[in-house]
Parts: sequence; structure tokens; C-alpha cells
Amino acid sequence: MSDTPQAAKVWDYTEHAKHYYLRPNYAPAAIDEVVEYVGAKKRDDFVTADIGAGTGNLTIMLLERCLKCIAVEPNEAMRTIGIKRTKEFEDKGQIEWKVGTGEVTTLDDTSVDWFAMGSSFNTTDREICLKEAHRALKPGGYFTCMWNNRDIENDPVQRRIEEIIEEIVPNYTRGTRREDQTPVIEASGLFEDIHYTETPQQIHKPLRDYIEAWKSVKNKYWDLSTVDGRNTFQAIVDKIEEEFGGMENLTMTYITRIWTARKK
Repeated sequence: MSDTPQAAKVWDYTEHAKHYYLRPNYAPAAIDEVVEYVGAKKRDDFVTADIGAGTGNLTIMLLERCLKCIAVEPNEAMRTIGIKRTKEFEDKGQIEWKVGTGEVTTLDDTSVDWFAMGSSFNTTDREICLKEAHRALKPGGYFTCMWNNRDIENDPVQRRIEEIIEEIVPNYTRGTRREDQTPVIEASGLFEDIHYTETPQQIHKPLRDYIEAWKSVKNKYWDLSTVDGRNTFQAIVDKIEEEFGGMENLTMTYITRIWTARKK
């Protein structure tokens, strides 16, 4: 979600957009908690910006809780799907879609109460993104970043799949999405009162849908726009099917991790 050409290419989700609906979404209880924490339902004029909104996974959860949202997404393929998925809310005047990135949102100064990022903060230059959030937020507004991480520590299915990935991609790392975001937020000097929560949830998915959902993942190890990337991904799929092919459905644990901080 960077505005630099190189980063834009690295995080180009065009090949992945159509698979996003299969991703396990954030834990509803976690979204309820953060919506309550930022006071999003206490005022009718409360404005939420969903930055890096993608195909609308987080956006829809916020809209279903009667929030008014500005969804900002740089990728046309992702944004097109998101607009279609949120059409009913657009008709109600709840949603506006804009082209922008985490570093250059195109939002007006001090225009939003909540700057929320679902699985997108890690795709930005986080220092610049936090400055952009501070600029766009109203006094006392909130910044939030969140991810829905696989529980690879406690869930045997998730742990075995992680082992399969590491067997095929020995240099595999999980990137900043699994890091504690507190030091980065604190280092900016722009936010205070950092509030962290994590909420586990059980997800039940057909094995085929679970494998298809992996096609929504964008990283440097299996770029689906390249032959090598597709071959690497297929090797992972073959191994997962070999290991779990006898199971029609998988039950897995995901953990929704959320950091929220108030603008100084």
C-alpha cells in the first residue's frame, strides 16, 4: 500500500483479489470490543476510515454495526470487488470508496474520528503511515491496526501447515504482521494510550476453500504472477492435500490481534 512504484508492485493484489472472500474474517467479538472502545456508536456524525480496505472484509463488519465509513484502497481489482460487496450500504449512504494508500490516503486534514487498518499496516511504510493517520484524524481520534493471525503455536493443524510451508520455502518469514506494533506506534510520538487485545476464534472451512484462500496471500515467496511463484504455491498445495486430503473440513484457531492508540 505504499505510494512508491516499487512497493506498489510488491503489494499489487490484482492476482489475489478474487480469492479474498474465502479468507477467515476477524473475530466478531473483537470488532465489537474495538468499536465500543473508540466510541464509534456514541455519535451519529462519527466517521471511520478503513485504510487498505481491499475487498471490504473489515469494511462490511463495520457497516453491519451501523458505522459510516470511507474505504480507501489503491488496487483497482480489490476496490471493484469491495464496491460491489458494499452496494447495499452505499444505497443507505453509509459508505464512500476512495483511491489512496496508507501513506497518501487523500483524506482531508482532521476529517475522521477513526483511522482503521485491517491487515494493511504491514504493507506500508509504517512511520509515514502513522504521520498520515495523525494528519487525517480529528483531535482525540483513534488509530487502529489489526490482523487475523493463524494460531501456529497452539493449533496442531495450523502448526503442521506452517511446517509444510517451511519445508518447501526454507527462508520463509512471516513479516511485520506478527510483530508487536506497540514500539512502532510509541516511536512515532504521535499517539498515546495504546490498547491491545487478542481474541481467538474457531474457524470451520472445507479443505478446498482453505487452500483457495491461500491464493489471497501476497508475499515474496510465491508470487502468483510468476511461473516460479505458481510452482512454489502448487508444491505447498500438493503437500497440504497429501497431509490433510482425508479430511473434508478443517477446524482451526485464528487470533484477531488489535492495537488501538489515541491521537495526541
